[in-house]
Amino acid sequence: MKIAITGKGGVGKTTLSGTLACIFSQRYKVFAIDADPDMNLASSLGITEPIVPISKMKDLIKERTGAEPGSSFGEVFKINPKISDLPESLSINYDDEGNLKLLVMGTVDKGGDGCVCPASVLLKALMRNLILKKDEIIILDMEAGVEHLGRKTAEAVDLMIIVVEPGLKSLETAERIKRLAGDIGIPKIACVINKVSNETENDFVTTKLKEMGLEVIGNIPRDDAVIKADMEGKPLLDYPDSFAFKSIEKIAENILS
Repeated sequence: MKIAITGKGGVGKTTLSGTLACIFSQRYKVFAIDADPDMNLASSLGITEPIVPISKMKDLIKERTGAEPGSSFGEVFKINPKISDLPESLSINYDDEGNLKLLVMGTVDKGGDGCVCPASVLLKALMRNLILKKDEIIILDMEAGVEHLGRKTAEAVDLMIIVVEPGLKSLETAERIKRLAGDIGIPKIACVINKVSNETENDFVTTKLKEMGLEVIGNIPRDDAVIKADMEGKPLLDYPDSFAFKSIEKIAENILS
């Protein structure tokens, strides 16, 4: 199963991504992929060690593509680099059993490199390999959009979850993401409502999402345990009695069913 999680910045998609990855890894093999430029998925898993994103591994990029990152426009490089060994060799094991692995993709500075450059080619090839070739559950923590996914890759994503919080800006982002996801063929799109304080907020967002034709597969209440976990650098998994964690457990079951 391949799941992409997106939404407006600050809505809590990284907390949902990391917690779902932890929950699924108790029963399955999981790859958690940080494809958000903010790169906070490691901290949501309680990993505090410095991590070099793949986009900044200059020697690796040169070895696989044949060109230096940031090389001059027009330089020839491989557009189909070998990457089949990279998910295992570059991932960080979250647990001793190796049931949950983390890959931090990083991002390419488009201002200098442009969209078609050795680093971006390597990242897209790696993303295709993970989604099309790997049998494990893949959880993608994405930026607010579908930029990381090409058409063929998107068609292999089983579910895109848009995380929405009460507010019109978040709903506008959800509508835009739905349109972009539909354009590239993502087969199923659903929403999770986060940071819900009361029934009025939940009903308001649910009604708006239904008007957009978007299914809601769960909601997560506003919970001080989420803030505490972030401040202490711990995964929400360490707070199993929290309302937020219990809500995400139900969302995980909804996804599997």
